[in-house]
Amino acid sequence: MIRVIIADDHTIFRQGLKELLSTVPDIQVIGEAPDGRTARTLVSRLKPDVAILDIEMPGERADGISAAEAIAAEAPNTPVIILTMHADQDHLDRAVKAGVRGYILKSAGFSELVMAIRTVAEGGSAIDTKLMTGLLRRYRERYNPLTSGPNGLTAREVEVLRLLALGYSNKEIARKLGVSASTVKNRLSVIFQKLGVSDRVTAALVAHGVGLVRGKE
Repeated sequence: MIRVIIADDHTIFRQGLKELLSTVPDIQVIGEAPDGRTARTLVSRLKPDVAILDIEMPGERADGISAAEAIAAEAPNTPVIILTMHADQDHLDRAVKAGVRGYILKSAGFSELVMAIRTVAEGGSAIDTKLMTGLLRRYRERYNPLTSGPNGLTAREVEVLRLLALGYSNKEIARKLGVSASTVKNRLSVIFQKLGVSDRVTAALVAHGVGLVRGKE
């Protein structure tokens, strides 16, 4: 049995969700909270398997993300699912940074929430499919081997490399970027040095290898 607490300041929504979850054989709601502070107390006292928190809840540091951060520190064995109407990447980033294991939109189907509860209870993670693509793209860009580390390329150097890999000449690259051909040549010399390559072909292979090039423009 997966023991769950729910924290949401809207009583009708909270009670309705509890009624819905009561129809799932392997899930039991053992506590409810109107804010993040009360949720933290319930987690400490009841030690649930999963805590489901809304983001917008009243009180100083009683919102869902603050509560999730505290629960991650105080009760790391209780994974948190954020259940929210906020579908933007900023809220998702803050939640992930706070240590949540699940982020599900209130517009999602009930079956998706149930699956998320089971997934995080078993040690996995569950991010709403509408948000997952953007999250993965931004993390891939953030940790792209071309841009990380002491020899990371600048944004302009990445663009020059991308155009080179697409088959553009120095003059064509210069025209597209609005700079001189000599500037492009100098940038390529720096790029080659950072990548540890000596020619255009090898540099282009590196660009293709990390997925920088998707097709001819």
